[in-house]
Amino acid sequence: MTGALDIVVLGLSITSSWGNGHATTYRGLLRELAARGHRVTFLERDVPWYAAARDCPDPVGVRTALYGSLEELRDRFGAAVRDADAVIVGSYVPDGVAVGDWVLATAGGLTAFYDIDTPVTLAALAGQGGTEYLTARQIAAYRLYLSFTGGPTLRRLEREFGAPMARALYCSADPALHRPQEVAADWALGYLGTYSPDRQPVLERLLLEPARALPGERFVVAGAQYPDGIAWPDNVARIAHLEPARHPGFYSAQRFTLNVTRADMVQAGWSPSVRLFEAACCGTPIISDPWPGLDSLFRPGREIIVARTAAEVLEVLNGMTPEAAAALGRRARTRALAAHTAAHRAAELEGHLHAALTRRPVPARSAPATPAAPPPVSALRRLAKGTAAG
Repeated sequence: MTGALDIVVLGLSITSSWGNGHATTYRGLLRELAARGHRVTFLERDVPWYAAARDCPDPVGVRTALYGSLEELRDRFGAAVRDADAVIVGSYVPDGVAVGDWVLATAGGLTAFYDIDTPVTLAALAGQGGTEYLTARQIAAYRLYLSFTGGPTLRRLEREFGAPMARALYCSADPALHRPQEVAADWALGYLGTYSPDRQPVLERLLLEPARALPGERFVVAGAQYPDGIAWPDNVARIAHLEPARHPGFYSAQRFTLNVTRADMVQAGWSPSVRLFEAACCGTPIISDPWPGLDSLFRPGREIIVARTAAEVLEVLNGMTPEAAAALGRRARTRALAAHTAAHRAAELEGHLHAALTRRPVPARSAPATPAAPPPVSALRRLAKGTAAG
């Protein structure tokens, strides 16, 4: 680490994991940032649906504060945003466009946007002209664009939308929480995820069809917001909401777990779900739908199984021995612990922040200058907005 930073994050939620994967990502990432010596404040809009399901009201290592309106945000936290070394606005923040404009106008340090839903964001920008939490003009205004999606999308953000600096910051798992549990394998195959219309056909093909073909086996789907009209097979159990503390036991009770990716993220590639890393850390063998970039995270056939059809899932469930499945899970866990933990992401974020703080703007179509070694923290804020070279 090259110097402690004061960091303010405005995100969807850190206190409640109900119906969202943002909370678990923020909890691990920001806790590990604090462990590296940084001072972190998380500002969250107080909304009824999260207030009724707060499973982590006081996250470790993070000063967390709730606000009820934009006016309250400005009045109570204007000084914190103005004086911070870095301010990060996350996707899906309520009134996020207005929040972002205020941050861009107020912050004296580095401004960054953390897009936990990058392909969904870009699809909305192309089809609807914007989202409720980000506009195209703001992409160029934020000094750093952090993306759950890597690969070619990063270059697109820079070339098409004018992001000064786009970097991948994937989700991760928490080894302190996500580890194998000694529980009975109650389910042949399970899935954990909030309902999404574009994921549902894949869930139907890769889990519900195999469940119908294997009436003597038990399956499970956990997650919120599934419509009442879905015809669940009799051997598919439903869990409406599963708080993060119960995830390890849930994964460990499955012979295999299913990873299903949203359509926009499949098209963009390089968009791993947080559930992918959680299950891997728990040593649970994973069956995943295919998408570009998956093989850069886990080796198909060695650390993960890729399936496109119900028949391929059935072949795994019926044909893979328990010993082979356990070895697959162990290899995935080894890979996750080596590269995909919250501590890894915190170190990556720290590097991105320091690089952006020391980076100076360059003329259009020019190659960016190589970042210099980070200066003392006292100089970082002065460099946040940058000056022309020379």
